[in-house]
Amino acid sequence: MSKFKKTPWFWIPTLYFAEGIPYVVVATTFSVIMYKRLGLSNAEITFYTSWLYLPWVIKPFWSPFVDIFKTKRWWIISMQLLIGAGLAGVAFLLHAPFFFQATLAVFWLVGFSSATHDIAADGFYMLALDNAQQSFFVGIRSTFYRLAMITGQGLLVIIAGSLETFTGSQPVQFSVESSSSVQSKVWQLPQDYRVPKTDEMTFVAFPSHLIINTNKIAKDSLAKVKKLATQENVKNGFVEVEQNLSEQNKKAHASWWTEKVSAPLGRFLKDHFGKKTVVSASNEKVGNAGIVAIRLTKKPDPGKTVVLNTAFTKGDKSISIIGGERVVFSSENWDKPAYVVVQLDNKLNNTVKSEFKGVSGNIKLAWSITFFILAGFFIMLFVYHRFVLPKPDSDHSTAASSVRDIFKEFGRTFASFFQKPGVLLAIFFMLTYRLGEALLIKIVSPFLLDAREAGGLGLTTGQVGLVYGTVGVVALTLGGIVGGIAASRKGLKFWIWPMAMAITLPQCSYIFLSMFMPENFFFVNLAVAVEQFGYGFGFTAYMLYMISFADGEHKTAHYAICTAFMALSMMLPGLFAGWLQEQIGYQHYFLSVMLAIIPCYLAVSMLKIDPEFGKKKKN
Repeated sequence: MSKFKKTPWFWIPTLYFAEGIPYVVVATTFSVIMYKRLGLSNAEITFYTSWLYLPWVIKPFWSPFVDIFKTKRWWIISMQLLIGAGLAGVAFLLHAPFFFQATLAVFWLVGFSSATHDIAADGFYMLALDNAQQSFFVGIRSTFYRLAMITGQGLLVIIAGSLETFTGSQPVQFSVESSSSVQSKVWQLPQDYRVPKTDEMTFVAFPSHLIINTNKIAKDSLAKVKKLATQENVKNGFVEVEQNLSEQNKKAHASWWTEKVSAPLGRFLKDHFGKKTVVSASNEKVGNAGIVAIRLTKKPDPGKTVVLNTAFTKGDKSISIIGGERVVFSSENWDKPAYVVVQLDNKLNNTVKSEFKGVSGNIKLAWSITFFILAGFFIMLFVYHRFVLPKPDSDHSTAASSVRDIFKEFGRTFASFFQKPGVLLAIFFMLTYRLGEALLIKIVSPFLLDAREAGGLGLTTGQVGLVYGTVGVVALTLGGIVGGIAASRKGLKFWIWPMAMAITLPQCSYIFLSMFMPENFFFVNLAVAVEQFGYGFGFTAYMLYMISFADGEHKTAHYAICTAFMALSMMLPGLFAGWLQEQIGYQHYFLSVMLAIIPCYLAVSMLKIDPEFGKKKKN
């Protein structure tokens, strides 16, 4: 066991994997998908789950308590136990009549526990490793954190989906194919309902293989198709009507800021810097659509309902469901068809095929089992880290003897961050180093998806998923690992300028894409790979500088404050990125992104970094 405690490889990967899982489960996609499968409306899901991000935003406000009470090691293993208990609580409460309110409350508990775990883990990382080890493992910890994000968004959802299938009726499957030759009439509902006679409750799809012509249709035609299917589903009790605020009401409630500031400024930018384009009539065309009908073969018991959730399973993601994803069958409507609307991507002009599956299992049971698995995993982590985590001599509490002394120590810890030498320059660096990336990240996907007439590359959804889900992830991970290895050999001061250039200059690739509009998909992949590798490599310097600046007394609390500025550096530019792009167009927007190099390089030029920080010590 002593070798375990001396070898960071035995605990850094598991520690940062444990740091990422609760974040993706609570604050990002996992909880959203779960609530969607359980039938909540989009408005409820987006509003309430957005608040679950709050613990990670405000964690600096209680980070001093992690320094004052107990050790970082104690906080880590205690929070892992509490997170495991919270995840088990979600599993139990999913079966309660008030499951939504109850699970949200527990998610809040898990969120605050996870944010506290992050504070302690980052502080422990700085206490248990020397400067060279911190530099070397910064890429490794980032890689396993990203692996946790991928696990939460992919593997865990797959497990829940498989359990849904296992606990329900035989899934209904149908395929959709695009074709440039076969004619299809989108305005007709399927009529050929040959439901087999069987004692088994199952579903039948009509047609089981739908072919849709790639010809574009008018927006009004698409609206008619969706309205036709929705009206039938509502009339037969398959779905509930959601009330939406009309555009007129939105305009009537325009804010003072919109009327007096953003709208006039937007007109000025558009008139003087916006790209003058002629909007063609083709912009009014959208991808063709079709309808698939689904019937139940047996009447459910009185009072019982069978919920069918239909989703994409494999093939090209350029074909998607735009209506009827979730329908509820009962003893009153089981012998009527429910309608699912599918649509082709507007840019699709070749033959592709996609497969869809409707699952009707015990959704609460499936997600409950998934949360039990997660809870068990965290209990295992608690036991593992209880024995494997080292016990650095510097990891100790600074607890005072009285309540007054505790709050005095809390204030001193928080205030001491802003009394550090060069704190204003450090904050300026933390807010500007990723300014270009913060402006870029919100616009890249819309740019890749937008039609060429609108200045985009006109890629399909499937192509964008391929380039960012494979090439982008690989390049980003490699960049982080290479950055960590490089920094451990020469130190942060040596690499700060190369890394600053790596995180900024590759953004020029989007200027190239927006100006030359290449149709060869290879160039798009190359541009994304270069930009993502540069970001992964350059981000290493950002992480190391925060570790360096937080070093000293109360380093755990101070690093947590640094991460708050890190989050702020991404949030603030993102608030106006989309608005600015709409005013000046993609080409000029990507050119303006390159102007973000100026404050970044200015901050880097003024930094004072210990030449020995991050270097691997010679034996």
